[in-house]
Amino acid sequence: MLPVLFKIGPLTLHTYGLLAAVGLFTGVLLASRRAGAEGVDQDLTADLGFYLVLAAIIGSRLLYVIVEYPTYIAEPLRIFKMWEGGLVFFGGVAAAVPVGWWFVKKHKLAFWQMADIFAPYLALAHSIGRLGCFAAGCCYGKATTSWFGVVFTNPQSLAPLGVPLYPTQLFDSANEFIIFLILIAVRPHKKFNGQLMLMWLMLYSAGRFVVEMFRGDERGQFLGGALSTSQGIALLTFVAGAALLFKLLRRTK
Repeated sequence: MLPVLFKIGPLTLHTYGLLAAVGLFTGVLLASRRAGAEGVDQDLTADLGFYLVLAAIIGSRLLYVIVEYPTYIAEPLRIFKMWEGGLVFFGGVAAAVPVGWWFVKKHKLAFWQMADIFAPYLALAHSIGRLGCFAAGCCYGKATTSWFGVVFTNPQSLAPLGVPLYPTQLFDSANEFIIFLILIAVRPHKKFNGQLMLMWLMLYSAGRFVVEMFRGDERGQFLGGALSTSQGIALLTFVAGAALLFKLLRRTK
């Protein structure tokens, strides 16, 4: 693939970082426009997006460092080398939720309405960002003999070279893009605020649980190694999402 887009002197543009930035910028821009359509201040929505992005980057990196702590104890400066990969999406969600809660309460916004405004574009942003993972070779899959196995040959790639691997980055990207389309289709018919965000949480958790079965990189352990760390989190978030969805539905009725 193409880990480095170009390099001019000391300046290096990594494809991973570029696509992650494109995804985040696109998500915040579209969420801001949607907020305007719902009568919510677009500037406040853009500010909220900035805080959410910052929290998500810190949280996703922090969780990865915690899971892979032996590596970073030996080489602590690598904590800041995010272009090498190493962001756990669930860690970003865990950090973004309290930051979002603080922001909407401070500015007297409706939490669940804002969550639904961002939900489809969260999925879209992540879908674009996963293409960056594919370019960099991080989040790679297990070796496979199937026809859709992908062989990484670039020496700067983070994936094992010369071996057909499941393209798990593309699996995750496709999962999020399909969720994006579902949420956009459901949005005109939603019954209550919070429905779209909780649908995203459940659908993504289910899809991520399946994709994890094909991952080949170090995944951490949950329940004594029966599941990966992300699979364990996916189970918990799916149950939490289902419980909240049921609670909000009962409240609406």
